[in-house]
Amino acid sequence: MRRPFIVISLILLGAIAAIAWFWPPAWWSLLAVVPLILVGVYDLFQARHSIRRNFPLIGRFRWLMEDLRPFVQQYFVESDTAGAPINRMFRSIVYQRAKNALETVPYGTRVDTSRVGYEWIGHSLAAVDVEEMACDLRIQVGGRDCRKPYLASILNISAMSFGSLSPNAVLALNQGAKMGGFAHNTGEGGLSPYHLEHGGDLIWQIGTAYFGCRDTKGDFCPDTFRDKAALESVKMIEIKLSQGAKPGHGGILPADKNTPEIAAIRGVPVGTQVNSPPTHRAFDTPLGLVRFIQRLRELSGGKPVGFKLAIGRRSEFIAICKAMVETGIHPDFITVDGGEGGTGAAPLEYTNSVGMPLREALAFVADSLHGYGLRSHIRVIASGKVLTGFHLVKNLALGADLCNSARGMMLALGCVHSLTCNSNRCPTGVATQDPRLYRGLVVADKARRVAQYHAKTMHATADLITSAGLRHTSDLNRTHIHRRVSQHEILRYDQIFPHIKENCLQSDDIPPAFALDVAEATAGSFRPRRHLTQVGEEKVPVAHAGCK
Repeated sequence: MRRPFIVISLILLGAIAAIAWFWPPAWWSLLAVVPLILVGVYDLFQARHSIRRNFPLIGRFRWLMEDLRPFVQQYFVESDTAGAPINRMFRSIVYQRAKNALETVPYGTRVDTSRVGYEWIGHSLAAVDVEEMACDLRIQVGGRDCRKPYLASILNISAMSFGSLSPNAVLALNQGAKMGGFAHNTGEGGLSPYHLEHGGDLIWQIGTAYFGCRDTKGDFCPDTFRDKAALESVKMIEIKLSQGAKPGHGGILPADKNTPEIAAIRGVPVGTQVNSPPTHRAFDTPLGLVRFIQRLRELSGGKPVGFKLAIGRRSEFIAICKAMVETGIHPDFITVDGGEGGTGAAPLEYTNSVGMPLREALAFVADSLHGYGLRSHIRVIASGKVLTGFHLVKNLALGADLCNSARGMMLALGCVHSLTCNSNRCPTGVATQDPRLYRGLVVADKARRVAQYHAKTMHATADLITSAGLRHTSDLNRTHIHRRVSQHEILRYDQIFPHIKENCLQSDDIPPAFALDVAEATAGSFRPRRHLTQVGEEKVPVAHAGCK
């Protein structure tokens, strides 16, 4: 291809010269041709890309097609139900609800109801008129030690930091939360002026780097925390142990998003990639965690305090439950993040292959709390791909009290699923710190859309539960949801995720599915202790690294 490029270039230049001999204005065409030839000559001699070296100029079309591929795939190739990570069907319903547009579906379902994994809610012949519901869909968060409980919507904005989101996106989300009467989780990036400007209810997330309440060494600063926790907008405090996008890794703020403003808010050097530590410094055991919860509750004046985690090794959560029982200290809520979660930058392996999926994690957490007699003291929040009323209903039936949505709220802001969240080139101005891009996100308009999406989804949820003959989401349970588990078998959630008896994990009647986890867990360490593993007919002691 090198020789043809040179020959074609010479022929083209000769043709232009010949034409210009008879028609002088043809010389102007050199303004377009010469730069292309120079680019091709550069490609011919550069050593970084073999395709461009072998196919000068033409080889550059490969990168152009790579850039266009996601958009061509999304707009011209994928079906309504096949797109990923979020298919067009769900993106469309969020857009329609956010814009208050027609949201009904013509001509029946497009979902393959015969596929394994298809799920539905069982309706009732004793359905309730939605106007007869006993109360609005809210749940009070705050246990016996909480002096300032919060009456929360069952759908709230999940954790997304200022830094991963643009200033205008944060402003619009918070104004939308204010308009709709629901809560806005700050994410681990700290309390920014944009979270506070409109006065929407906030869940202040405290991550492993303690952004917004850290000292010069990066450790937790109680004085700074006390001052900010006292703000009227802060309704709840959430300690982030891990997140679904990259559990066990810590948050990532790319260097090109770390502006001077963000660096000042977080207390970090400007223009550097900020990797939050994978673990906390303020505690390193389950007992330390529950005591830290108690400390934050006292420092905040009695506001609800809880923690967020993605489930990895099950015995670690059991160890936290044992610490609660041993100390009598309970969080006011626990947010369960599914391994499929994530809105920003995450390594591929963590996105695809680390962390328990939400449904299994949620059932496990709810059952573990029930098995230790703790469930009545603690609210459970589900987070991970919550977009529609049915997503809420499934999570609530499994054991959640509330749900958080991140990607649904991003779509309501105008996100077009361009999959550029980690590049600072978000075309809609949602996930970028480039002023030229986020100026296109008009706060007042997008705030209204966020509030409308929330209101419409709440109405859809109310319709679903009344169709099942219920008057509140608290009446939902695992008997209401069905799943096709094979071509020939359908099971209810209570058959797939069977309930366990209350307090059974503190008795001699431990269900076999929990026996090994309970044996591994100790309140004094997140690491599993020396335990017995069944091998054939014998019980063989297994010592884990680091255990004595």
